[in-house]
Order: sequence, then C-alpha cells, then structure tokens
Amino acid sequence: MLTDMTRQVFADPAQRAEALRPIPLGRPGTPEEIAGPVAFLASDLASFIYGEVLCVNGGAVMSG
Repeated sequence: MLTDMTRQVFADPAQRAEALRPIPLGRPGTPEEIAGPVAFLASDLASFIYGEVLCVNGGAVMSG
C-alpha cells in the first residue's frame, strides 16, 4: 500500500522490487483504491453480505 508511511520503501528500487514481488498486479495499491470497497461494505448495498472476505490486495493472495 502506497502511503506516506511506505513511500520510502517504494522509493528504493531494491525494496520496491521485494515489496512488489508477491503482487501480480505489479504495483502498490493506494488508499483511494481501498476507499471504494470500504464504502461499498459500509453502505446499504452490502446489507445482505455476511461473513465474507473481500481481498483488495492486487492479487497478492493468489500468488501464495
């Protein structure tokens, strides 16, 4: 996740490569990309969703 706290990690090419290795999408996510799913889950549109996991991680869970 690219935030002010992680910006230095992604600025260093070696650390960036290591951090992105398990992410098939090939780039860090942003807080804005998390906001949409969070807003959906907090909305009435998700009122019938119960006990589900919504992975918003660029596919990292798929890569093992």
